[in-house]
Amino acid sequence: MTITIRNEQSTDIGAISVLTEAAFRDEPHSSHTEQFIVDALRRRGQLAISLVADDGGGIVGHVTVSPVTVSGGAAGWYGLGPISVSPARHKQGIGGQLMREALRMLREQGAQGCVVLGDPAYYGRFGFRQQPGLVLPGIPAEYFQAQAFGAATPLGEVAYDEAFNAIS
Repeated sequence: MTITIRNEQSTDIGAISVLTEAAFRDEPHSSHTEQFIVDALRRRGQLAISLVADDGGGIVGHVTVSPVTVSGGAAGWYGLGPISVSPARHKQGIGGQLMREALRMLREQGAQGCVVLGDPAYYGRFGFRQQPGLVLPGIPAEYFQAQAFGAATPLGEVAYDEAFNAIS
């Protein structure tokens, strides 16, 4: 079946929560709070981008993008994630479709760049690289990566919205 990548709709919210919980349930690196983070970002009006992968029978993937702050004062930077794909649909390119569309939309909206926390081997395929001088405190440098959209990568500490502290 063909996957359609589209903006989330209010009728998708319950399915997004169930999907996100399932996607991270067995991940050892997870805080297992990702579904709460997505909900908190939505409540706080911080979802700059929220896309779903719809296979015609339901939501099989989801990605969020939200603003981040950089201590050096750089504006126009965003954080990608959480990104979720149904465990039954892994290795089908759904996450890649979501990533490419989210990054395309950020560029189109005039963003300066995007950061992500995760596996360098996976995110490197989409142009993310570790950037010396741009750090997420408390996180091993190799897992925090950035991608500038034409501008120089800023220096400083990155902070995500307080929604990332949500636990319920």
